[in-house]
Amino acid sequence: MELRHKAETEGKLLRFLRREMGMSSTLVGRLKYQKAFLVNGVPVFTNYMVKPGDEITVLMDEPTPEYPAEEGPLHILYEDEALIAIDKPPGLMMHPSSCRITGTLANRLTWYYQATGQPCAVHPVSRLDRDTFGVVLLAKNSHVHALMHQAQKRGELQKIYEAAIYGHLTPLQGEIDAPIARLSERSLLRCVRADGKPALTRYETIARGEVVSLVRLRPMTGRTHQLRVHCAHMGVPILGDPQYGSEASIAYGKTLGCESQQLCARSLCFRHPLTGASITFESQQKIILPNDLKNLGTSPV
Repeated sequence: MELRHKAETEGKLLRFLRREMGMSSTLVGRLKYQKAFLVNGVPVFTNYMVKPGDEITVLMDEPTPEYPAEEGPLHILYEDEALIAIDKPPGLMMHPSSCRITGTLANRLTWYYQATGQPCAVHPVSRLDRDTFGVVLLAKNSHVHALMHQAQKRGELQKIYEAAIYGHLTPLQGEIDAPIARLSERSLLRCVRADGKPALTRYETIARGEVVSLVRLRPMTGRTHQLRVHCAHMGVPILGDPQYGSEASIAYGKTLGCESQQLCARSLCFRHPLTGASITFESQQKIILPNDLKNLGTSPV
């Protein structure tokens, strides 16, 4: 990917990179030794004096990741030179870890980039647990990732999830405002606890049956396992959730054929960091539900 900018004033290249093109000091420091900065097609250093009308180009090629590339299916919802959105299936981890460097979405995406001749890296903008399915968004380079991270901190990424829960929420729509903390110092699991970090989820009931409800969830904060923890805290665990589910919810989920938690990242809406265009992606995957659910037609929260 190439970033381009036409100078309208005079000044050192570094000022244009940092202030007008929004590049971080860390990224500038990494790229300046790679002959990645060009003015009118000629490689220059950051102290180069840019004149009005000069064309600034930044080459954003990324280094090859250390983990292996692996061929595998990818359901691509959207792709351009800066971003790619995937409809992730359940059971697929997002990224390699110290314990496992194969069999993840990142391995497949790395193979896809190499096969299509794209010198890109894997920078998740949104993340999903292994068994949560639906829309995930990834940046193709660290600059775009940093821009999306800032947009996320400003609350400009609108995420909507859907979940099948064991039980019913009362009222039909509202908020779950409950702080989340680690279950213990070394545990990966979370719980609602007074000394936890603030966590807010808005919900609305879409359909309701005798035992199960289909709900729409909007996380207003981004705590680990937030939706799963909040649903369990309200006494309505997500069907198929092995960590936060109750014995009853897990058993009922098995009768429906749930092999993973029935939590889907249904849609993601944001403004493109480079063009400003409004973009929305929607997952095409279905949640497993009993046949007795009736649509309630609630209003958005």
